[in-house]
Amino acid sequence: MRDFYSPMAEFYEIVAERQAASSGPALAAALAGVDATAGPVVEIGAGTGRVTEIIAAAAPGAAIVAAEPSAVMRAVLTSRVAADDDLRRRVTVVDGAAPDLDLPEVISAAVLFGVAGHLDEPARRRLWSRLRDRLAPGGVIVVELMGVRQSREIPPALSVRDSIGRHDYEWWVSGTPGVGTSMRFTTTWRVYRAGRLLREVSDTYDWHTVDVGQLSRESGLSCRSAAAPTGAGAPEVVVLAAA
Repeated sequence: MRDFYSPMAEFYEIVAERQAASSGPALAAALAGVDATAGPVVEIGAGTGRVTEIIAAAAPGAAIVAAEPSAVMRAVLTSRVAADDDLRRRVTVVDGAAPDLDLPEVISAAVLFGVAGHLDEPARRRLWSRLRDRLAPGGVIVVELMGVRQSREIPPALSVRDSIGRHDYEWWVSGTPGVGTSMRFTTTWRVYRAGRLLREVSDTYDWHTVDVGQLSRESGLSCRSAAAPTGAGAPEVVVLAAA
């Protein structure tokens, strides 16, 4: 599986902070009733560990397996875990990518934020099947669906503007329809100082759009929304569970 994040890893925390604030409460609510003694919580695509912290707070005492295939992102994840005594005891960081990463025999929950669209339908179906077979009774799979549910044209738009020290950061995103349900996204980070452009970093990647109905059909599990999107184009957190 391609490393989608290393080219932009230095900027990722600026976005991850917003993701945690937006989708974190719905994730915490979805994990509130999980029996953490049944098995570890598996986080697929743990990134820099912002969502890992939310999982740990929502499921006190739970063991967590945090899988992240990008070495650059995993370095930040490991640093975050190592700096917190509670996370250090509970979180195991692994190098693994969906759909074929190693899984414990039994899991109490799985969390996939910003991941599903990186997989085409056959890969997603394989992943859901593997997770379903290991899910403990009462366990859940919590999935964050990104704001684009259908392939369409997206003109360049400023998604984030932030400042760190003397530098100002802008994140621009655009998209074009691809083959079938896929889209080709282009993301560009621009770094300014006092209005002067210092550098620009761009990358492109394919994203497979998926909606709640398709997620339920693929997984063979019941599907409910943990929280409705907060606005047009906002992510949606959904919960998959055995009927």
